Amino acid sequence: MTAFALAVYVYQATGNVSLVSMISLAAFLPTILLSPLGGVLADRYDRRLLMIVGDLFSGLGLLYVLWNIQMGTGSMIPIIAGVAFNAIFVALLEPSFRATITDLLTEEEYARASGMVQIAGNARYLISPALAGILLAVSDIRLILFLDICTFFITITTVAVVRKSIAKPVPRQKQGAVAEMKEGFSILRGNKGICTLIVLMAFVCFFVGFLQTLVSPMVLAVSDAKTVGILESVCAVGMLVGSLMIGILGIKKNYVRVLSFAGMSASVFMALSGVSRNIFITGVGIFLFFLSLPFINTSADVLVRGNVPNEAQGRIWGIISLLSQTGTAVAYALSGVLADWVFEPLLSEQGLLAESVGRLIGVGQGRGIGFMLILSGIGMLPAAFAIGQNRTICKLEESSESIEGENKE
Repeated sequence: MTAFALAVYVYQATGNVSLVSMISLAAFLPTILLSPLGGVLADRYDRRLLMIVGDLFSGLGLLYVLWNIQMGTGSMIPIIAGVAFNAIFVALLEPSFRATITDLLTEEEYARASGMVQIAGNARYLISPALAGILLAVSDIRLILFLDICTFFITITTVAVVRKSIAKPVPRQKQGAVAEMKEGFSILRGNKGICTLIVLMAFVCFFVGFLQTLVSPMVLAVSDAKTVGILESVCAVGMLVGSLMIGILGIKKNYVRVLSFAGMSASVFMALSGVSRNIFITGVGIFLFFLSLPFINTSADVLVRGNVPNEAQGRIWGIISLLSQTGTAVAYALSGVLADWVFEPLLSEQGLLAESVGRLIGVGQGRGIGFMLILSGIGMLPAAFAIGQNRTICKLEESSESIEGENKE
């Protein structure tokens, strides 16, 4: 709800897509830059305790945002600063959470667990955008921020209760944060398949970042916040359906093939989301895109998890987050600038592409963003195709199956 409300608040207050992308970047960049450090801490200390600390202090950033909006400063800088502070402590959460899955489960359960985790992580999109749109219609962003801050007490209490039922981690010899981070990079360098997968996934994340940033401004150009919220909630059903399919049925084999096919399908659906002003067509494209996304995430998750020792999982996931999500960060940094200064002017009524591309997808506000999504889908296609053709990535699946066979014996 907060992410949706902030995007709407900033866009309606400024009409500037660049500032919307800056908010996204502030929420994202600190997390990925600090993920390797968060991974080192996750391998050193109690992973559940780190989740509690990260959740508690990340709430202070939102409290600062709420205070500045309440004071009516009108400046976007405090909002960006508060969101960035929130993201710094979120960096403690992700590596600890992902490593906890390996603490609790056997390798045979990884794929199904990944699907279930995605259900938990993305079920919120079913109601939160629509509810946020309704709340913004009757109140303002301050109510949403207040509700968000209150939920931190629930999450902290829940993790604290669960922590009591999990065995405390066995202390291990500490080498120093830098040395342990180097060890994590060394493990990755020793596995060419994972390195190649990370590079290609960074390209995929780059193009996905455009979709995440630009859909709301594109729809707001032809509709209102309530409609955007309802559309996002309906489209989130796609991700829930995909996650449920994986959680119930699992993915037994052919992870590389599933990853490549789902990536290519998602690229086509991303392009579809930008071809028309029609909200229904945009919604269908985004729905199908999010239906494909759980298959991409789960397949990549299992391929990595099955090829990395458990004692290094925190560091590895932190480093992978840094390297692969760099593509998303670059997209966040570029998307608003490209939309405001390049593509929107090109597809204005008097723009250079009005008589060519404009005849196919329309002209006016939001059409430049639509063209960006089309190009992003086209750009993502070869990266997804290359994943399925790369021999070193295919060996990850062979290695994982070999390890699984040894474990069964």
